[in-house]
Amino acid sequence: MTNVKTDREPLFRIIKRDNIPRGKAWVIRIAAVVIAILVGALVSAILAGGSAFGAFFSGLFDGVFGTPRRILNLFQNTAILLCIALAVAPAFKMRFWNIGAEGQVLMGGLGCVVCVKYLGGKIDDNALIFVMFIMSVAFSVVWSVIPAIFKAKWRTNETLFTLMMNYVAMQLVALSIFAWVPSGSGVLGTLEHGNFPNVGGYPYIINIIIVAVMTVLMFLYFRFSKHGYELSVVGESENTAKYVGINVKKVIIRTMVLSGVLCGLAGLLLVGGTSFTLASDTVDGRGFTAILVAWLGKFSPPAMAFTSLLYVFIDQGAKNVATGVGIGDAFSEIITGIFFFLVIGCEFFINYKIKFRPRKKKEENSVEEVAA
Repeated sequence: MTNVKTDREPLFRIIKRDNIPRGKAWVIRIAAVVIAILVGALVSAILAGGSAFGAFFSGLFDGVFGTPRRILNLFQNTAILLCIALAVAPAFKMRFWNIGAEGQVLMGGLGCVVCVKYLGGKIDDNALIFVMFIMSVAFSVVWSVIPAIFKAKWRTNETLFTLMMNYVAMQLVALSIFAWVPSGSGVLGTLEHGNFPNVGGYPYIINIIIVAVMTVLMFLYFRFSKHGYELSVVGESENTAKYVGINVKKVIIRTMVLSGVLCGLAGLLLVGGTSFTLASDTVDGRGFTAILVAWLGKFSPPAMAFTSLLYVFIDQGAKNVATGVGIGDAFSEIITGIFFFLVIGCEFFINYKIKFRPRKKKEENSVEEVAA
């Protein structure tokens, strides 16, 4: 008698969750952050000795809240990162994969420096800052609209297009600095004009206020405006958008103009309100980090603000720990990498669940098999 072989059921299956309570989802996310901090302490203990485990926690919080200056840096760096995250969010919500925020912000900064170089000292500084804003937005919008037009007209791959334009922007900045600095040092130096004034004796306050206002405006834009609704529809399905009468090409270009405006604003905040100079690495990778921040925040401005604050907290605190225990500058990148890995990983358990194969009792032999 021949035995019929049947396919074995897999050990486990991944099933998409229909719905998970919001409170439970946030518990999972908080647990991931706590685990990331504990893993960071463990890594520091392995690299610098057992005593570094406790020093990690004290150094982490001291690096962020130890002095008023550090607290101000926390909110300043959060503001810059959040501004760039707000810039990429509309495009990603529309499923336009804009990887070019690094170059778009850099081009905005270049527009600022052009104004300072040719108008600095010739007009009032307040008027100069306004002109810097116009030029920063213009440079950034041009840089963001070019791939949008190619995508809308000829369906080019926006991921590669925007990524390559980052490197073009870096070389344009390097070439401009080479032309402005006859010594050939490649360092522009501190700009004497076009710097934001201090508020209450503290720097960066204007940056923080501007980004806070933009966060509220973007929340209203996404939630209540017609344009915000249209880009959501395009992101869900271009065919559906065309069916209901939405001009998809127009929405793509318009959304990238908005991204360019916000990237230009970020360039202005970096040059006029933060570093007061420009270099090829001024943006310092924030254009790529902002993509993760926006995605983790589900493209919701309030959630992105929280995610930006949390990331800067981990990064700034880890740098202080690295200095305190003498591990090295790469330590902070390791810790932020662990943070992103665990927080992104927790989203898997929020959206999916693992169902293991039920254990089956061994079937008794049939009468026929016994007889055989």
